[in-house]
Amino acid sequence: MSNTIVVGAQWGDEGKGKIVDFLTEKTDVVVRAAGGSNAGHTVINNGQKYILHLIPSGILWEEKLCVIGNGVVLDPIGLLEEMAKLRGQGVKITAQNLRISETCHLVMPYHKALDRAREARRGKNAIGTTGRGIGPAYADKVERNGLRAILLTQPEKLAEALRERIAVNNEFIVASGIEAVPVEETIEKILAAAKDLAPHITNTTVVCHEAIQAGKSLLFEGAQGTYLDIDHGTYPFVTSSNTTSGGACTGSGVPPRMIDKVVAVCKAYTTRVGSGPFVTENDDIGDMLHNMGREFGATTGRARRCGWLDAVLLRYAVMVNGADELAITNLDGLDGLDEVQICTAYKLRGETIKYPPSTVEDIEACEPIYETHQGWKVDLSNTKNFADLPPLAKAYLKRVEELTGAKISLLGIGPAREQTLVA
Repeated sequence: MSNTIVVGAQWGDEGKGKIVDFLTEKTDVVVRAAGGSNAGHTVINNGQKYILHLIPSGILWEEKLCVIGNGVVLDPIGLLEEMAKLRGQGVKITAQNLRISETCHLVMPYHKALDRAREARRGKNAIGTTGRGIGPAYADKVERNGLRAILLTQPEKLAEALRERIAVNNEFIVASGIEAVPVEETIEKILAAAKDLAPHITNTTVVCHEAIQAGKSLLFEGAQGTYLDIDHGTYPFVTSSNTTSGGACTGSGVPPRMIDKVVAVCKAYTTRVGSGPFVTENDDIGDMLHNMGREFGATTGRARRCGWLDAVLLRYAVMVNGADELAITNLDGLDGLDEVQICTAYKLRGETIKYPPSTVEDIEACEPIYETHQGWKVDLSNTKNFADLPPLAKAYLKRVEELTGAKISLLGIGPAREQTLVA
């Protein structure tokens, strides 16, 4: 038995879904513990692409149990749409293989309207959210005004609570120039979704602990990345949950002493979506990757901002998450380059620093300090074994290990499940 947390070590979109899917083969239970439908995991298996937002990637393995934990904010309508799409692709989803925490909070249509209203009011200081209501739902949770999934099993209480919450929030929504959320129409849609989802609702903390006591292994699937963490990220350009390894424990009810390993996932370069500071951003790298058809968001379709690998960020992410291992994805994205650069430190107002500063103003003032590596100029996509990598690619990976203090255990050289090498 081994319980493993998989986290993103950058700003999300690192390929965690692919790594989770690969590790699921030797796992019994896959747990999603934070975030909402603003996350997007893309998994390619047998030539078919699956895009998941709320459902753990383990659902693609029929015999595995998938859990949506208490730390998640759940969009009932969005979840049903996701389930329908996956079923249309032949994926089996039942109340036996997908369990939803009765204490996770619900994302309602008024949260989405609030998201748009708040972004509009921020103007040029907009955070760049996906508009899916995640921030407002977490705000309600913290303010103790939230609606929890157990209400999906109590339709009369749910309808009463919705009627009250929609009326309260419509005042702000309309005042912000956004169309009011229709009360009765919304209640009708949510109650219909509740009827379908109710069989999945249970105490998932108990489910997880019973699995551990039975000797089964758990894999905790991260959403977003370290630098979108509400406490440890590039605040305020962050999400509203704890995306680091500690969030897997609070978001599932499984204590830290039951965790055996943390795997941090990162790309061989750096990307981020939305606004916020990005020290190694490089338009040439972005143009190259976009022209290859890469780096477009699974959730929004937005082109991602791209840049060289930032070892300053990775070093700190390894520290914050207690990462034992690194899983590096998209190494093949750098195959055609004569030279590859790694940012090893920052220059901040004349001082060399090796960890990211805590304010946006300081991060924006940082200049990257690079070291240059010779490119391998070899197509890696058909490589079958880690040992068969070209020496220059191995040297690049070895340097990443030295700079971060974590060993590379897995390597992605393409989107398919079989394009994952074990180091």
